[in-house]
Amino acid sequence: MLAAACAGGSDAERGGNKQQIAQAMSPAEEQRIAELVYNPEYSVPAGFYVDDRVATDRSYSLHHVLDDSGSYEVCTDDYAVAREWEEADNLARTVSGYFVESRDTERYFEFARELAYDSDIGNVDDLTSPGFARVFKCSNTNRDGVDRSLLSGFAGVVNARPIDAAGVREFTEYLWQFSFFPATRKKVIDSYSTATGTGFAQTLVLALATRQGYDRCDLVEIAQWRFTADQLTGEVNKEFTVVHRFEAEPEADAVRVCN
Repeated sequence: MLAAACAGGSDAERGGNKQQIAQAMSPAEEQRIAELVYNPEYSVPAGFYVDDRVATDRSYSLHHVLDDSGSYEVCTDDYAVAREWEEADNLARTVSGYFVESRDTERYFEFARELAYDSDIGNVDDLTSPGFARVFKCSNTNRDGVDRSLLSGFAGVVNARPIDAAGVREFTEYLWQFSFFPATRKKVIDSYSTATGTGFAQTLVLALATRQGYDRCDLVEIAQWRFTADQLTGEVNKEFTVVHRFEAEPEADAVRVCN
């Protein structure tokens, strides 16, 4: 499956029976995926949408402002409301920062804050950024009611028009960068689009490596995370499926598949 995915071909050609093939992944394919998992220079495939804050210096985190439940995102098209939510979120933090600047794009409002740690608590005197808080614009993306802790289910409504394969792909790949996976290493092996009866789907093929303890190889799980968007309503739903597992570990100058 992943050999075919990395080798190229159209999205339609590559999207047909990926799950069936993945369950019969060859040792050579496992080896190739393991090498990507442990390659520090690899994260996502060529052409993947990469957020412009990924390489920002002194950034601890990049997140969207959450409500009191800590699990749901909010949206507004009013800057004043977004700023009010961000200020409340900042004050609720263990260490709050001071406002530096804001900006907005078609997708979100963004707020940057910085703070200085006192050297007497074991940290540096230089300014360090606690991160960049973002609030989606409802006119672009409405994630109200989306439980970020769930990998399957309702994923929000895309209000930006037109809804096409390229837009669904960017929405999906953008969200990947704000999703938590309890894995030591997490890589996107492939990202491909398919048409559905009512719209478009974007599937991320993920490799998730988790440590299993001392003197044991890591567990590598290959998963498909599929986002399906309705072309008329913009509603997006997601489905997460693990399709293959194997074990691997890095060695001095190589990567070994353990089983």
